[in-house]
Amino acid sequence: MAKAPVRKRNKNPFFGILVVVGIVGVAALGYVLTRPAGKPLTVDPNIPPGEAEGYLMGNPNAPVQVIEFGDFECPGCGSFANVTEPDLRTRLINTGTVALRFFDFPLSGHKNTWTAHTSASCAADQGKFWEMHDRMYAGQDEWNGEVTNDPIKVFKRYASEMGLDVTLWEACLVAQPHAARIKANSAEGTRRRIQGTPTFIIGDKMLPWGSPPTYDQFKRYVDSVLTTQAKSDTAKKSVKPPAAKPGEAQESK
Repeated sequence: MAKAPVRKRNKNPFFGILVVVGIVGVAALGYVLTRPAGKPLTVDPNIPPGEAEGYLMGNPNAPVQVIEFGDFECPGCGSFANVTEPDLRTRLINTGTVALRFFDFPLSGHKNTWTAHTSASCAADQGKFWEMHDRMYAGQDEWNGEVTNDPIKVFKRYASEMGLDVTLWEACLVAQPHAARIKANSAEGTRRRIQGTPTFIIGDKMLPWGSPPTYDQFKRYVDSVLTTQAKSDTAKKSVKPPAAKPGEAQESK
């Protein structure tokens, strides 16, 4: 008896499936490689620096003037802002003893810091620089350059949470009208030979930047300035006017 012919299996459907899977895979890979990705802001290097102008907290006529050069992505700055600064505000700034001026000093090694400083300057337009300052330092671990390439997404959430007009804030981010000011603040730090952040200048003393000061350390510098001022005032009061020469009348006071 003749054998029945063996029917060959049609492999075309199998190959068809492979082709479809391959096309889908290539398309997916293409999407991953070409989809828009969030990027930190960059600044035009040709923008000349403007006039250095810090952000003031406290009474501008306070007896002790403190300058801080800070970088928003700097871990040490974040540590100071979150741990020490609350006491500084409550016990020294709010009581009128200290005035603090924050100067931008973005470090080139931090890829998201320019975006952060720009975001804070745009919040300042709506009177909320310090609110953004505090929120960014508190949330450093969710927007720094090690964890995201899209810090604006995070900052936009902060802006919304603190009640900013987000549309105006975003327009400011795009236009970067404060780039010259940020560059000027940084240039002022360079002029003062700032080597790192945070660096504090209290009176005529520049604190080492390697380790952020504790409240007690900060307070000792403030007390030193106050003591020096008190001695100077006492010395001025103790100086007597020169005695009148014979035949000269003293001026009445």
